Amino acid sequence: MKKAAILFILAGAVLAAAPAAAQTDPEILEIIDEVDRMMQGASSAGSMRMEIDTEHWSRSLEMQVWSLGTEYSLIRVESPAREAGTATLKVENEVWNYLPRADRTIKIPPSMMLGSWMGSHVTNDDLVKESRLIEDYDIVISHDGDRDGEDVWEFTMTPRPEAPVIWGRIEQRIRKRDRMPLWAHYYDEDGTLARTMTFSDIRTMGGRTIPTRIMIEPADGEERTVITYVAIEFDVGLDEDFFSLRNLRAHQ
Repeated sequence: MKKAAILFILAGAVLAAAPAAAQTDPEILEIIDEVDRMMQGASSAGSMRMEIDTEHWSRSLEMQVWSLGTEYSLIRVESPAREAGTATLKVENEVWNYLPRADRTIKIPPSMMLGSWMGSHVTNDDLVKESRLIEDYDIVISHDGDRDGEDVWEFTMTPRPEAPVIWGRIEQRIRKRDRMPLWAHYYDEDGTLARTMTFSDIRTMGGRTIPTRIMIEPADGEERTVITYVAIEFDVGLDEDFFSLRNLRAHQ
């Protein structure tokens, strides 16, 4: 699903100072791009659960998700009953929400891209992330070796000039033996940690080994959103016509 790629098509980046040559190392680009595309495939379809805990309330959503590459995705809430049919459609860099109780389709304006999606700690900007990390960031290895008994790489990514990104820096740890992401730290433009994304419960689904649990935690509190993949299949033969405003409104 970035999230079933859309929601989760998210990953890390960024170190401050490093030799210019390291920023273009083809092995680095290969590793980061592989992780960036891990949850996508040519197309995907699946189901997931999102558990949201905030300071004042908690709730759980069950969803169906579909994606085509990095530019098309559809998410439809199945439960709880009061949210059923609520859906989000992404086509390239545009996003629409459908609210079945009001029977309204709303296009998300640029001013709301940093807003919360369904009250979670996933933003609308996460959903429309249309480019790849290797295109938007200069990437260097900040650590290569043992961490907590595991052989890992740690990468630091800093945005390239004029890149359409909101993070001032991203740091990510990737396990060497299977190139699985373990965590990503996201920093704002002032260099302050804004949130942490942790990847776990690595298992095989749809013929791929993937992290099936993603936890997003803001740095300034005890809140969190946990996304768990229940099932996912890759390369399922979807085409662009599936990702339409008509299908956005179809509660199946």
